[in-house]
Amino acid sequence: MDSEVTNWLNLIFRWIHVVAGIAWIGHLYFFNFVNAHFAKTLSAENKKAVVPELMPRALYWFRWGAAWTWITGIMLLGLVYYMGGVLFENPPGNMALGGLMLLLVLVFAFLYDVVMRMMKGNQMVANVIAVLLLAVLYFIMDYVADFSGRALYTFLGGALGTAMAMNVWMRIWPAQRKIITAVKAGTAPDADLVAMAGLRSRHNTFMSVPLVFFMISNHYPTIYGSSYRAVYAAAVIALGFLVVTLLYQKSAKVAAF
Repeated sequence: MDSEVTNWLNLIFRWIHVVAGIAWIGHLYFFNFVNAHFAKTLSAENKKAVVPELMPRALYWFRWGAAWTWITGIMLLGLVYYMGGVLFENPPGNMALGGLMLLLVLVFAFLYDVVMRMMKGNQMVANVIAVLLLAVLYFIMDYVADFSGRALYTFLGGALGTAMAMNVWMRIWPAQRKIITAVKAGTAPDADLVAMAGLRSRHNTFMSVPLVFFMISNHYPTIYGSSYRAVYAAAVIALGFLVVTLLYQKSAKVAAF
């Protein structure tokens, strides 16, 4: 493909990717840091009036923001890494193996979902397993596929983003449709459904902070090009989780006038 065309496509896809990501993550933070606390102040009658009006509108932008963020992210992976020659530590590398790594990103997202459903009674263990699965994916891309540091970080972010997008479309949105219907009818939503939707939304919030770091890291070879990049990646995930924990604590203390 002509380099000028590639540059234009890169710019356009990246622009859409960022705008869609703002819509997605912005609504995610609204749900978790604002609406979660606001909803607790509503009476049953107020919920019946507010929820069916507010949530379908907010969830529309939430889920389609997630969809377009993921779609343009995949397009950018193709343009920048598979066509741009920066996928492997030692180009040209094994492109069939590179394609397999993209498949493994999807496999990680599905395994994450399976673990969360199978171990819903022990979420701490499930969370640890999910992080270990992400670590295994990272080391396969590093030591088996011989990905470049830049690709490693971007694909790590892509794995988190894929799991998050699947949470939105496969778990959160279907659950919220049933919850909204129940509230509108004046009946109590299924408690397990509410708990699952809330858990996946919180997981997305925790994953979002390291995700953003990995997505912007391709501009900083000091980080992804370091021999300590695996350590840095682990530290970013841990720090991101800590930041989100502090944000949850702060959000509970923000009071209305």
